[in-house]
Amino acid sequence: MKQQTSQRAGLYVTQPNRYKAFIPSELPPSSPSVEINGPMQVLLSQADRELGRLDGSIQTLPNPDLFVFMYIRKEALLSSQIEGTQSSLQDVLAAEAKVFKPQPNSDAYEVLNYISAMNYGLERLHELPVSTRLIMEIHEKLLYQVRGYPLSPGELRRTQNWIGPAGSLINDAVFVPPPPHEIPQLLSNLEKFIHYDNTLPLLIKIALIHAQFETIHPFLDGNGRVGRLLISFLLFEQKVLQKPVLYLSLYFKEHRRQYYELLQNVRDHGQWEEWLLFFLRGIINVSHQATQMIREIQALRESHRERLIQNLGRSGSNGLKVLEHLFSTPFITVKEIQKLTQTSYPAANNLIEKFTALGILQEITGRTRNRIYVYRKYLSIIENVEVPDISDSL
Repeated sequence: MKQQTSQRAGLYVTQPNRYKAFIPSELPPSSPSVEINGPMQVLLSQADRELGRLDGSIQTLPNPDLFVFMYIRKEALLSSQIEGTQSSLQDVLAAEAKVFKPQPNSDAYEVLNYISAMNYGLERLHELPVSTRLIMEIHEKLLYQVRGYPLSPGELRRTQNWIGPAGSLINDAVFVPPPPHEIPQLLSNLEKFIHYDNTLPLLIKIALIHAQFETIHPFLDGNGRVGRLLISFLLFEQKVLQKPVLYLSLYFKEHRRQYYELLQNVRDHGQWEEWLLFFLRGIINVSHQATQMIREIQALRESHRERLIQNLGRSGSNGLKVLEHLFSTPFITVKEIQKLTQTSYPAANNLIEKFTALGILQEITGRTRNRIYVYRKYLSIIENVEVPDISDSL
């Protein structure tokens, strides 16, 4: 553990067993308060512009919910990968479409749980604000019957945890969160800040909330995933975006070391401003990336619609129906096309062969029966994502 040079974010307190646990101060930071200076004002302004562009772009899609459907799955995968899962987006989508059944304790189940928790939380926000109660409900969904399930899902921890290398003892930890008896009051204070403090710009406030939640570390497992979901829920609850399409897991994953160092520097040295600048850059870069992805998806959709209209003749309407379906489920079989189009099996088989000949679908099993096809070009746009660092020059 580093030597603490500032108590601006809280204080390390020696516990009865002689280790030091960190007790965070209430938000917002004080002594001094957060300095929103020139560089931070510039980033705030650009973050607002990029969020506006993203919100406008999503509204240009004929069916924004199809993009949201897939984007949530990408976020679930990335957030879970930060915690060590090894699944790919194709694994997750294939499991969800029941192309295969994951093995017990498969990483794919963790990602599917994340999707379930996210969708549950977004729906729950219509009747319950972001709160300790919602956070506990989300945690239970997240850990249901996966790694960490024995560690009291949906319950605040009753024992001390710590962060450090595998196998490290508490006295060698990089960081020791607050003892369990402090957690209910700390979460209550955080909840009050969420709902009653309107003195700061919203994005600054959300950045502070995320850092505080990660410092409290209220669960024995799953704190990182819940903390990242919390960002998304706050943005959606405050109607920053009309659709939940801003997720920072990709940015945190690509800058993982810096992310953890900055959070620790807040605790040890009170360096809130450095963390806030990092967070705002993440908002800018991920918003820009999501906007670009939407444009690529729209271009792909228009190109393939035109290709189908020109080549399918009387089966064109069914072809367009299948194409729209592929934007939510990129894996498909002849039987699924038959059910979707309400046609005969030979007609559905003929349609899927045309999709393959036109380069829209690709068969992935190599079998002669029970074949499975994938909308590879669409999947590639979603899967092969890199966050451009467009804010470095600011």
